Amino acid sequence: MKNLIIHGDPGIRKDAVIEVDGEELQCFSVKRQGDWHGPDEVQLWCTVGTDDERETYETREYVPMHLDTEAVDADVVTVIKAKGDMAV
Repeated sequence: MKNLIIHGDPGIRKDAVIEVDGEELQCFSVKRQGDWHGPDEVQLWCTVGTDDERETYETREYVPMHLDTEAVDADVVTVIKAKGDMAV
């Protein structure tokens, strides 16, 4: 599990499935930053992980500030499923 900051909006929401650097990740939470006062483009601050880590996220068995953080541009994110309520 890690924090992923996406510069730009690839069109994802909570429970999306994305691929970054060949790794398939689920977005457990998505926080949209920067709509009011900048930066020039919106940033999505996501908590992401594998399917095996979902229970750890839901039961809060982790320390959020101790997760690794990675920042990427929206154009390197491949959207597999945009949000949780869409059919696969």
